[in-house]
Amino acid sequence: MTLTLNDIHSAAKTIQGRIVKTLCAPSTTLSEIAGASLILKFENLQFTGSFKERGALNKLLSLPPGKRKTGVIAMSAGNHAQAVAYHAERLGIPAVIIMPRYTPNLKVEHTRAFNAEVILKGEDFDEAKDYARQLAVERGLELIHPYDDEKVMAGQGTVVLEMLEAYPDLESIVVPVGGGGFISGCAVAAKSINPDISIIGVEAEGYASMCCALKNIPPQWAKCSLAEGIAVKEPGSLTLPIVKEQVDDILLVDEVDIEKAVLLLLEVEKTVVEGAGAVGLAAVMKHPSRFKGKKTGLILSGGNIDLLPLSSIIQRGLVRTGRLVRLRVELRDSPGALSEITRCIADAEANIVEVHHQRAFTKLPLQSAEVEFVIETRGLSHLNTILEKLAPFRVML
Repeated sequence: MTLTLNDIHSAAKTIQGRIVKTLCAPSTTLSEIAGASLILKFENLQFTGSFKERGALNKLLSLPPGKRKTGVIAMSAGNHAQAVAYHAERLGIPAVIIMPRYTPNLKVEHTRAFNAEVILKGEDFDEAKDYARQLAVERGLELIHPYDDEKVMAGQGTVVLEMLEAYPDLESIVVPVGGGGFISGCAVAAKSINPDISIIGVEAEGYASMCCALKNIPPQWAKCSLAEGIAVKEPGSLTLPIVKEQVDDILLVDEVDIEKAVLLLLEVEKTVVEGAGAVGLAAVMKHPSRFKGKKTGLILSGGNIDLLPLSSIIQRGLVRTGRLVRLRVELRDSPGALSEITRCIADAEANIVEVHHQRAFTKLPLQSAEVEFVIETRGLSHLNTILEKLAPFRVML
């Protein structure tokens, strides 16, 4: 292993004043929910919305004048792209960014806003990576790798320097894992300062490339993930040995776990976090015994999420917690029947959002009708009260 604490301290000095020293603070409510003392590092509050600025800037500033003049190329599902494009523009370096076709539109447009040449190529990160390497040779561009680069890793590790400066008694730090650059920098920094601290990585179940590489088992890929920022099929050749030596464990979370964590951070902390940025909290909630009673640092690595998936997460979360409910009610198709049931719902203090009154597309008897209600409730206990009020009717959830 060649990455050292000195490299990370050097990176911290290099990027000082050029990136945001983000908030690091305890969450009383999330700590009570999780049964652990949780300290949140809000890297979603960087200017481009993620920690990626640290490594990208450290790498760009290390380039000699000739390579700066020729330009750089990067491949990314979004956050690294924005970081490279933003800081390259500030430094006067031409930048070409290769992004997979499925990349959220928010990340694509933000990258273009920094005057980078954006090319959408490939179905996933790995296909974009292959094309970026080809184009780098053709145009003579310097490749700024998102994770498999020591300058990038050193920059990412500065997150932990700030965390341990603010909270030196942290017992564990939970880090999202894609290609391994972030957790490599964090692990080297943390273990060099405190060898007893636990470094826990988190991957999405559908993209468990690092976990599978460590266990030497063949991975199986999902078609997509809410955590597209860490949906990487192959860990770095530089990062894998560091992770093997320095990281204590890799935990896996599924898509529902990630959705719940995004919504929980939005509700409790009033902060918007993308899927990859929420996997740390998802892991703590899914594996509470691993963190019970421990002072644990969670890195909210990014906040770049499109409004459409965010709105879907909110809606699905409301359904999951019984605050948005769909009821189908069979009633007699006669005057006053509909008003009778709506009055019962009103008496139960529920709000009707949608009503669909169905006569033709149903298998009920001719003189019956099916009415579908979408209602807002205060939660599961309130829903039970509503169902009690509707006991005289045939109700199906």
